[in-house]
Amino acid sequence: MTQNIEQANPRWIDYNIPRSDRFSDTYYSKIDGQGETDHVFINGNNLPHRWSQPDHFTIAELGFGTGLNFLETARQWSMTWQQVATLQFISFELLPLNTDDIRRANSRWTDLQPLTEHLCQNWSIDHPGLHIKFPCNIQLDVIFGDANMLLPNLNANVDAWYLDGFSPSKNPELWNKNLMDDVYNATKSGGTFATYSVAGYVRRNLQSAGFTINRAKGFGTKREMLIGQK
Repeated sequence: MTQNIEQANPRWIDYNIPRSDRFSDTYYSKIDGQGETDHVFINGNNLPHRWSQPDHFTIAELGFGTGLNFLETARQWSMTWQQVATLQFISFELLPLNTDDIRRANSRWTDLQPLTEHLCQNWSIDHPGLHIKFPCNIQLDVIFGDANMLLPNLNANVDAWYLDGFSPSKNPELWNKNLMDDVYNATKSGGTFATYSVAGYVRRNLQSAGFTINRAKGFGTKREMLIGQK
């Protein structure tokens, strides 16, 4: 069954850095989006070390955007993959990009191109959920719609969260207390989160949900970021 999904319409900076005029924010760091993903989300959740034990590992994300976080995660997973291990990556996206914009936004990183092309060849917004299999036992599930409505129905035990909505001051709906409570409830014991944001509003909501919060060195010009554990 098809649904009416509103697509994003980004404005472009330096040809291939997308910016949302609706949220007055770029989709990733203008310094180096791939480096930001590695520093904030992959290392912020201590993933390479946690992947060393063969198992099923679940990552969930608020804000699929260009797919960069998933693509870099899949690339690094494939470099250390143990054949009995599986990775499930679940992401919520209210305003998806089209395939031309996804290709353009990720075009500067040649090491991501095979994964980007596989994503685009299987990309569709005709259904509420998108399920794509990638090599190395990777399953991508993108859920289109408002995470505030959809996350309470998520049937998963999440090992690590990427909290990557647009700036909390511009997009507070993706950082509100009820949603952070839902994030906590969907996280398994010992599960973690990482986010580039250190906004007091975000920190208080995560702490109120039950996470233990710590500050870590931020990426690029950002002095700090937040990490935490259930």
